[in-house]
Amino acid sequence: MNFLLNPWPWWVSGPLIGLTVGLLLLFGSRNLGVSSSFRHLCALALPKSRLPYLAQDKVREQSWNLFFVAGIALGSFLAVRFLSSHPVQFLPPQYHSVSGAVKLLCGGFLVGFGTRWARGCTSGHAMMGLSNFQKPSLYAVISFFAGGLCAAAIAKLLSGGTL
Repeated sequence: MNFLLNPWPWWVSGPLIGLTVGLLLLFGSRNLGVSSSFRHLCALALPKSRLPYLAQDKVREQSWNLFFVAGIALGSFLAVRFLSSHPVQFLPPQYHSVSGAVKLLCGGFLVGFGTRWARGCTSGHAMMGLSNFQKPSLYAVISFFAGGLCAAAIAKLLSGGTL
């Protein structure tokens, strides 16, 4: 039971994610991706939208993606609630305020904009795009890592550290 109650090491969880990618491709010719589910939700909420981005969405064909994302959310909830050795806090205390909520909202919009601009999320490009040998995904992943390294270096310098 201890194995289930503690975080899994990368050498267990990584191959499981890789197997999920392979099984989706093998049994359904489907791409693993989470960011597209937001598009499907918007298309469901606005069925008569004149925006081509939403009007041309194939919600019925991609409904499996919504169930996949719902399964991720439900599985995460169940794991935190019933399979954690200690309580897991949903948000740090600094976000339990109006300014914290505004920061989260702004961050969410920026992530959503970046995801749409990059035509996919970091996970989708790294797991599916690279496994399909897509050049744009390679460029995207390199850019994500470079951006992350630059942001970490800037944050370290701003906090008084040295590189």
